Amino acid sequence: MTGQASLGSWGRYPPARQNRWVLTPGADPFASRAERVLAFGNGRSYGDVCLNDGGTLLLARGLDRFIAFDPATGVLRAEAGVLLAEILALVVPQGWFLAVTPGTQFVTLGGAVANDVHGKNHHLAGSFGEQLQAFELLRSDGSRLTCGPDTNADWFRATVGGLGLTGLIAWVEIRLQRIANPWIVAESRRFASLEEFFTLNDEYEARYPYTVSWIDCAATGKGLGRGLYLAGQHAPPGVAVPVTPRRSLSVPFAPPVSLVNTWSVRGFNQLYYHLPRPARTLLPYRAFFYPLDHLLEWNRLYGKRGFFQYQCVIPPGSALEALREILARIAASGQGSMLAVLKRFGERTSGGLLSFPRPGVTLALDFPNLGQKTLALLDRLDEVTRQAGGAVYPAKDARMSGDHFRHYFPNWATFTDFIDPRFSSSFWRRVMAD
Repeated sequence: MTGQASLGSWGRYPPARQNRWVLTPGADPFASRAERVLAFGNGRSYGDVCLNDGGTLLLARGLDRFIAFDPATGVLRAEAGVLLAEILALVVPQGWFLAVTPGTQFVTLGGAVANDVHGKNHHLAGSFGEQLQAFELLRSDGSRLTCGPDTNADWFRATVGGLGLTGLIAWVEIRLQRIANPWIVAESRRFASLEEFFTLNDEYEARYPYTVSWIDCAATGKGLGRGLYLAGQHAPPGVAVPVTPRRSLSVPFAPPVSLVNTWSVRGFNQLYYHLPRPARTLLPYRAFFYPLDHLLEWNRLYGKRGFFQYQCVIPPGSALEALREILARIAASGQGSMLAVLKRFGERTSGGLLSFPRPGVTLALDFPNLGQKTLALLDRLDEVTRQAGGAVYPAKDARMSGDHFRHYFPNWATFTDFIDPRFSSSFWRRVMAD
């Protein structure tokens, strides 16, 4: 056990102080005897879902061993603290890739399961939970459950997307996808409106496995809803371009105030939208899937007060009007985002009781923490999301109300039967308090 200390989420908000217990292979993870614990992977959740203010965090990065990998079938088993980046370093040279990956490779296997992360190919592959063959769940009563789609299936459904509350995930077994080339053939196009985005999306989803868009949420008037569409696929065999490895940069410290503000957002968005770029290019897979990972500690740009991420999903039938209203409210507030991602989810679902991905269009945005001004804006976005029948992603949240959470995730009451009595989080206590 280490002393009580500050250990934050990626959004650097809210502040929390918790004891830390470092997990090691073979050791009893519950030897700390703390009454209130929560597994902590690499801290890439944005809000308080990975925090346990006043309790104890079980630091899972020490569970970092590979257990088995079959290069003939692409089935890999590893401890839950292994990073996706470490998996890629092992399997890409052998012709395999993650079947689903989020926008950062610095996520642990356990965290990917607990938040049922999604990627650019949801319309074809679904979420991370659909790639799972099995995992082992350790309960604080000493029991060990091997869970899979057909083994302890109720525990499987509760743990996938279960926010780390059903116990400690010890190891995870996943299916990888075979690739002929790690390079990505990418195509990009500007779109001038949300209507054009939907037209492009229909076209590109039929031709490409990976699709995503950046949207200019600072634009107003005729520019409302404009953005850049990006689609890609793994290159065929033999296609490669010699490249000098791109060296990662790092933001050395958090400035007193956010460097992301009204003026920098408008300037960046204007430049980024109009920046000349080839319609078709060849990219290393890291540049395509993880562009922000080249700027380490980029969350520090938002200053010491941190930032909020808001990610919602809107059902297909109401997506166009709801997204237009969300963008209009953001533009009117003057609190635009540089990192605004628009993507359509497919029909597939992992079946997790609290999984976020569902059919519809998802929008993710970052906002500097300006206190009540930002909280009031996010409340106004909640109004639109809820009225449209959508939901907000717990892994990105630090402020949604309990009433909204229970509305977005109607299986929450069933889920409570699977919570380990010693596991809790700042997020769960918040949304269950009102």
